[in-house]
Amino acid sequence: MDFNLTEDQLAFREAARAFAEKSMAPHAARWDEEHIFPKDVLREAGDMGFMGMYTPEALGGMGLSRLDTSVIVEELAAACPSTAAFITIHNMATWMVASFASDDLKQEIVPKLASGEWLASYCLTEPGAGSDAASLRTKALREGDSYVINGSKVFISGAGATDLLVLMARTGAADSGARGISTFVIPAGAEGIAYGKNEEKMGWHSQPTRMISLENVRIPASNRVGDEGDGFAIAMKGLDGGRLNIATCSLGGAQAALVRARNYMHEREQFGKPLAAFQALQFKLADMATNLMASRQMVRLGAFKLDNGDPEATLHCAMAKRFATDACFDVVNDALQLHGGYGYIREYPLERFLRDLRVHQILEGTNEIMRLIVARRLLDDGVAEAIQ
Repeated sequence: MDFNLTEDQLAFREAARAFAEKSMAPHAARWDEEHIFPKDVLREAGDMGFMGMYTPEALGGMGLSRLDTSVIVEELAAACPSTAAFITIHNMATWMVASFASDDLKQEIVPKLASGEWLASYCLTEPGAGSDAASLRTKALREGDSYVINGSKVFISGAGATDLLVLMARTGAADSGARGISTFVIPAGAEGIAYGKNEEKMGWHSQPTRMISLENVRIPASNRVGDEGDGFAIAMKGLDGGRLNIATCSLGGAQAALVRARNYMHEREQFGKPLAAFQALQFKLADMATNLMASRQMVRLGAFKLDNGDPEATLHCAMAKRFATDACFDVVNDALQLHGGYGYIREYPLERFLRDLRVHQILEGTNEIMRLIVARRLLDDGVAEAIQ
């Protein structure tokens, strides 16, 4: 078992770090304060290949593994967790279309998404369907060679500023549950689409979040991704990787916070000694580093399982997401505490990292839902080996 990064992965990490330090880190505080969605930087990320990291090369992507992707995303998130998170959401939506759409639809739109020329929003959550995503009510009615879509989506990242919506809607009966859901690609400016206000959020200020209303939105039937009824399965497959992505964004934020806390402990003096001389604070820093390292190994193990088609990949992705997003939030919170009052003001980025990482415990399935996934799998007969 080799835990070392390959030469290619080290090169990806250095390229991502250089891009993040040049194009993201100097602007992240302003994006947060002014609620700026940095489309220009997202297109630069597309030029680097970061908008189609695990999209096949034949469709304009980099064709990377989920483990390669995690190495890159961690570096991006160390500069700006909010912007890195949108990049991962776009990647997930792009991968869904690249993996399950018809050849014609793939060729038409995936290269534009992978390059960053077009941006995508992923539309699953509804006002009445959050953790219980299978109960969604947005309806897609087949009329000849078209679908007519009515309903609403909520908490949609990038909504109102993206070019395409990858949207889940019900094509089956109202009581058909997960089996009656299908996936569609919808132009973001299609007639009948309306966007709500940009939500005032605790964090993630560099990406807009809006409600989307769809009233008699007509799209070609060829814009369906996969077969009718496959939508929920597609969404869940996407979310395995999405959970690793968002956990990786937590890794990046926590790594940046840990480094800043370590440096501050050398710089700040109290009672005639640097903070680094106090054993209680040394122990705190040691625990932070240990929890971050444990989180990173869980995320990379989940990525390895997903890359290799392991039958327990969903279980490992859920465990990694739950552990890493909880533990890394605590790392950032402890880093803020080590900064004392300075950590609470905006001159230092700790409060921004704290606000940005908090939502990672909620989205891509709340951490309570992650616990439910893990518990149900472990309580099945004959799966004790899943955690061995």
